[in-house]
Amino acid sequence: MMEVALVMGSISDWPVVKQTAEMLESLGVSYDKHVISAHRMPEQLQTFGAQAKGEHYQVIIAAAGGAAHLPGMMAANTTLPVIGIPVQTKALNGVDSLLSMVQMPSGVPVATVAIGDAGAKNAAILAAQIIALHNDTVNQKLVQFRTNQTQEAIKSNDQLN
Repeated sequence: MMEVALVMGSISDWPVVKQTAEMLESLGVSYDKHVISAHRMPEQLQTFGAQAKGEHYQVIIAAAGGAAHLPGMMAANTTLPVIGIPVQTKALNGVDSLLSMVQMPSGVPVATVAIGDAGAKNAAILAAQIIALHNDTVNQKLVQFRTNQTQEAIKSNDQLN
């Protein structure tokens, strides 16, 4: 049983989504990955979204650039929480992707993280936080992650001397 579905609109999104996968792995969260284009694979998108809960996913993370309809369309086809990662684009640096995700209409939410690398990592952390509500092992890994993060920040003071 996979806990998270990582869905990207194109294989070109993989370098960003790979960071999400790596963070999920470090937090002990299982996932699988899929390329499902909102524009080129609408039937597959609908089927995937409709069946995701039955496949025992707990969260869907959807990454897309440009018009970035994938997270919203995924959210329209499931009751699972959907986290959108705006992928940076050449034309508008990902702002177009971000705006496509954060302007969802009432009733079809997409939790949206930052554009690019920080967002890719934060999407994994957010998904882990959702899963940790009912999974003590993942919760402990999150606690350790936060402790390590704090220690690294404290140690960075040594570089000021």
